[in-house]
Amino acid sequence: QVQLVESGGGLVQAGGSLRLSCAASGRTFSNLAMGWFRQAPGKEREFVVRIHWSGGSTDYSDSVKGRFTISRDNAKNTVYLQMNSLKPEDTAVYYCAAGSVDIFGRYEYHYWGQGTQVTVSS
Repeated sequence: QVQLVESGGGLVQAGGSLRLSCAASGRTFSNLAMGWFRQAPGKEREFVVRIHWSGGSTDYSDSVKGRFTISRDNAKNTVYLQMNSLKPEDTAVYYCAAGSVDIFGRYEYHYWGQGTQVTVSS
């Protein structure tokens, strides 16, 4: 089992920045592929960004590319999401997820955090 705890959400004005953190426990963090997803009110949860367990590969959704940056610190069992140039449409609950990636580059998430609210005012 893996436990994930997100933090760092809050209220920010458009154009501002926030950094989300996701602390993992319960398994060897360095073996886990990690991702961030978000769910806005009335919408389905959507993929934001993911990072390979090695940290050597990242993938971003087009909507956040160039503004968000994912990173991981295996010594701290934590993955981060730096969010810059925030827009009102970034308002959502952000979820951290952990899982695996196969040799074909397919990610599968087995564990989810409870989420942290990000609200961007215009």
